[in-house]
Amino acid sequence: MDLRKLKTLIELVQNSGISELEISEGEEKIRIAKNITSLPAAAPLAVAPSTAPLIAVSPAPTFSADPAAAEESTGHTVKSPMVGTFYRAGGPDAPPFVEIGQMVTAGQTLCIVEAMKLMNEIESDATGTIKAILVENGQAVEFGQPLFLVG
Repeated sequence: MDLRKLKTLIELVQNSGISELEISEGEEKIRIAKNITSLPAAAPLAVAPSTAPLIAVSPAPTFSADPAAAEESTGHTVKSPMVGTFYRAGGPDAPPFVEIGQMVTAGQTLCIVEAMKLMNEIESDATGTIKAILVENGQAVEFGQPLFLVG
């Protein structure tokens, strides 16, 4: 599927009342979804292939890789609005958008999730302090997967 056709489909979903669209062309399958309840109005549209890879989370010294523990903790969990690849910074040489212990405000960019070559800035939907970063840089994430714990 070419990029122009994909952009047209994204615009159709974005401007319509539907929240999800799935298209099949031969063996290609594309799913476009928008989560109206948990995304701010200016948030990027979720674009994800229907066959998402399974994710194995491995612990790292500066990250909390246990989403179940994060949900049990007090605080707000910022979740991924789409399937894609998680990046903590805007580029390989750029500093991370946020660090553990940093104060953030609602609407502040926390990370980027790349989906189908589109870079989508993920913003905080709560004000507080970053208690945990639950995903490692460059790791694949699923829709609804916890990314940050804000307290």
